[in-house]
Amino acid sequence: MAFALAGCTSGSDVETPSGSGSPTSATGTTAPAVAEPTACANATPSTLWGSAMPNGIVYGSSAATWQIEDRQYERLYEREAAILFTEDDLLWYRLRPTPTSDLDFSYGDRIVDFAQGNGMLVLGAHLVWDEGFGEGWSDNDLWGMSRKEATDTLYGTVEATVKRYRGRVAAWIVANEVVDEAGPRTNVPWHETIGPSYVRDAFEIARDADPDAQLLINDYGFETDDDGNAEFRRESMLDYLDELLADDVPVTALGVQAHLRADGFADAFDAEAYRAFLRAVADRGLDVLVTEMDVLDDGLPADAGPRDAAIADVVTRYLETALAEPVVSTVVSFGLSDRYTWLEEDYPRDDGVPRRPLAFDEGMQPKPAFDAYRTALAGAAPREPLWLPPRC
Repeated sequence: MAFALAGCTSGSDVETPSGSGSPTSATGTTAPAVAEPTACANATPSTLWGSAMPNGIVYGSSAATWQIEDRQYERLYEREAAILFTEDDLLWYRLRPTPTSDLDFSYGDRIVDFAQGNGMLVLGAHLVWDEGFGEGWSDNDLWGMSRKEATDTLYGTVEATVKRYRGRVAAWIVANEVVDEAGPRTNVPWHETIGPSYVRDAFEIARDADPDAQLLINDYGFETDDDGNAEFRRESMLDYLDELLADDVPVTALGVQAHLRADGFADAFDAEAYRAFLRAVADRGLDVLVTEMDVLDDGLPADAGPRDAAIADVVTRYLETALAEPVVSTVVSFGLSDRYTWLEEDYPRDDGVPRRPLAFDEGMQPKPAFDAYRTALAGAAPREPLWLPPRC
């Protein structure tokens, strides 16, 4: 699969979501008209990916094989997304469910086939992470390996995975959540068993296995100072990037997860500091991808109307800031519909009402957040695209 940077010509219509007209923000403001697409003739402005692509931005979402077995969700996903983040199917609980398991690519093959069959780019996640192992791995399995066992296990899995999908996966999150406010994390099994070189080594193995793929370091906590540490996390990541780049580690992009909290976001989000951080990443020659965007609704009322309005406001505030920087090439939300959100699965609200963090509700109908996404994507300043999805 080629990841072109030039436009394509043939076109096809994409279904418009029920109940949506011209893109409007949560406050009812009409977005600027979208010019006729020049880079991607198939981009339809009524969809999220079609709103983004004329401005050189690729929009997509996470997805998993078990989710797209739901035909209604599958249709929604095919319509709205142009890049697929592999939510579950390339995590270790799928690839290597126990320490003695052979590699199982059956789930990965299915989700990559789905994306390729629908002309989507693929963002593979995660090659190196200290979570995602499932119940087949004990703490002793992870922390008790010898250095040789750990390097054989980690590096062999990274190499085999990237080689298998070479030319089919456009980007890999090579290292996920390896930095905190104090610097590179040491409280992870790979650091304990292999040492600090595990991140550098994983990038070099991935580059050798696929010289054309984008290679990301991905992390969270850069947006708001509700915990008092976003400034330190930004500084820590920039320092670590400097260290990696000085050692010629082949990092090509930073992934910012953008798991956002609605309650108090307007006060906690320092837009100027965030833009300065994105510019600093650009100054280092790296691209930026928003990789896991959603909005936690803790602290908001149970009534859906006020919650939806508050979440849409967060989407608008965040994307207008992030997309003001041309280094941001890609926006990926962590799911499209509230029917499938990790926040409801792992962190249900105390009052028992279902969470509503995404652009579409449980019935696959667009919410104010959909309009906020579409308005921000359509209204962003044009930029040179990092890539074009094959569906163009």
